[in-house]
Amino acid sequence: MIFRSSSALRLYAGIFAFTCLVATASAETTLADVQALIKQGQYKTALARVDELVAAKPKDSQARFAKGVILTELNRPSEAIQVYQKLTEDYPTLPEPYNNLAAIYASQKQYEKARDALEQAIRTHPAYATAHENLADIYAKLASQAYDKALQLDSSNAQAQTKLATIRDMSGTGYGRGMHAAAPVVATAPASKPVAAIVATPPATVTKAAPGASKPIQVAAASPVKSEPAAKPAEKNNAQKAPKPETASSDTATVSQAVRDWASAWSRKDVRAYLGFYAKDFRTPNGQTRRDWEDEREARIKKPGPIEISVASLKVSIDGDTATVHFRQAYSSTNLKTTSSKTLVLARRGSRWQILQERVGA
Repeated sequence: MIFRSSSALRLYAGIFAFTCLVATASAETTLADVQALIKQGQYKTALARVDELVAAKPKDSQARFAKGVILTELNRPSEAIQVYQKLTEDYPTLPEPYNNLAAIYASQKQYEKARDALEQAIRTHPAYATAHENLADIYAKLASQAYDKALQLDSSNAQAQTKLATIRDMSGTGYGRGMHAAAPVVATAPASKPVAAIVATPPATVTKAAPGASKPIQVAAASPVKSEPAAKPAEKNNAQKAPKPETASSDTATVSQAVRDWASAWSRKDVRAYLGFYAKDFRTPNGQTRRDWEDEREARIKKPGPIEISVASLKVSIDGDTATVHFRQAYSSTNLKTTSSKTLVLARRGSRWQILQERVGA
């Protein structure tokens, strides 16, 4: 996907080589045919062919990833998001689906979602340079929005003006052009659109100049993604293995995401979603009843005017089914702007983490 800003994300839009050792010759040909159709811009035909491949091999991560790329090319982002999200659930250690999710979110100006997806990509693959660069671009975009907001509230803030000017200089383009998505690009473009290859490991990239952009757009052209091999049958006389518990790193990511989603629901003034993050046994402040506390929160959230809540510097510690999160919370409304330290204690409730306690300070 091409963005008309120099702070654009590098979309992993290439179709990777079919390298699974157990694949048959016919499967290789089918995936190669899909790639050829994409090169020719025949996306509808490519979608029909890749659907046949996925129907025959539902667990083929490469074919499913290719489908996500094709749907993006067809300007069907909501369907592409579903494909990538399902890939992250079935293959949580693969960074590329997270990266492409971030690219779509950025094209929709959902920068916080893009940030979260890229952070997850980096957690799964710390050496994934593309995700690191994309994340830096997203941070720059979020920072520019924050400084812009600061100047709306106080146009004489010289420090904010200087910092915003610095971000503009770094981006190499005038502020306000935004990240408007144009036509996506596959890694191997038609011959009429010259592409120069750049070697990187992993993933390989190609560089393609974007119209109106101040620097080339780099698109990943290869992937470490492979279809997962079938599970080996248990050896004789071996006891059946119990399912592996969720790893600590996975729990940490889930808890962090829950806190960000909680802040997002608050910012959207979605009272129902916001209150849903609190456990039934949440310890309300000052001995209030749960009903009185909820009524008070709803009245405050629904006051006229926008509110913005952001969280940063999350520090998560987990002990069994209880998690403690320390972070910095920035709150901004029409009449109030504050930054404070905050602590949330969450408990695992089924597949969710819900808030048990909420404290300002340590």
